[in-house]
Amino acid sequence: MGLTARVLAIDAGNSKTDVAIVAADGEVLATARGGGFRPPAVGLETAMRDLAAPVTRALRTAGLTSVTHVSACLANADFPVEEEQLATALRAHGWAGTVTVRNDTFAILRAGVTEPRGVAVVCGAGINCVGMRPDGRTARFPALGRISGDWGGGWGLAEEALWHASRAEDGRGAPTALARTLPAHFGLPSVYALVEALHLERVPPPRRHELTPVLFATAAEGDATARALVTRQAEEVVAMAVVALTRLDLLSEETPVLLGGGVLAARHPQLNDRIRDLLTERAPKAVPRVVTARPVLGAALLGLDSVGADARAQERLRAYYGG
Repeated sequence: MGLTARVLAIDAGNSKTDVAIVAADGEVLATARGGGFRPPAVGLETAMRDLAAPVTRALRTAGLTSVTHVSACLANADFPVEEEQLATALRAHGWAGTVTVRNDTFAILRAGVTEPRGVAVVCGAGINCVGMRPDGRTARFPALGRISGDWGGGWGLAEEALWHASRAEDGRGAPTALARTLPAHFGLPSVYALVEALHLERVPPPRRHELTPVLFATAAEGDATARALVTRQAEEVVAMAVVALTRLDLLSEETPVLLGGGVLAARHPQLNDRIRDLLTERAPKAVPRVVTARPVLGAALLGLDSVGADARAQERLRAYYGG
């Protein structure tokens, strides 16, 4: 497609959307940011309208009305049928001749590797894992929470911590310092008061995420229950990674395993050290590494792969994003 090719890269998560217009030589022509992309919550039409706002701004800044290819890594694209539905919605805008939609976890994976080869586990609000090979083979999970077999992530860890703290306080469970540290974070005297405040939304629901760092701090102080939850999270991360490596026939090859999302990027020693120890036992060839690059870099790199850009273009793009 040559140097005339331009990529519209979109990384749209639940809380924010990043857009970049990238030339085939890796030059970033324009960027824009928008709000979250949540079709299940607001409906596809509203979500696409919200997505169109930053895309339109970026195209206008770049002096363009369309590009060669759209590379969109989107939250809530959990099944192939959803990817196709979203791709159809993107094509309707006429922004490009070709469109590829992937789950947003693929953006984190591609941002952390020099070729489309490896496995990424993302532990943010939820947990997800994907893998890819240069030949186009992929491995993935539905990642819909407990109904699809998942455990943990920031939201899940907060819920587990509250469960144990509640039972410790009322006598149904073993004692744990979480019964003190969780309500204290909000200046409340008891877990009962915290549960009431959450239920009546005197503590806004999004603030429940604040309990996850409290859990890790309590674990670092030696609380057995908190430490057990952190260990369980490490086991879940490694279980997903090993399954993905196995599906892609990469278990016996040196392969990057990227760790992303707020929980893993925080580099809690107990969690990340345990992940590395378990990978050494179960996937000795795996090379774990925390990824902190912005996911839109991965969406853009996937787009450059699609238009046949060379390694120099990738290097230029990475330099722009500090990846």
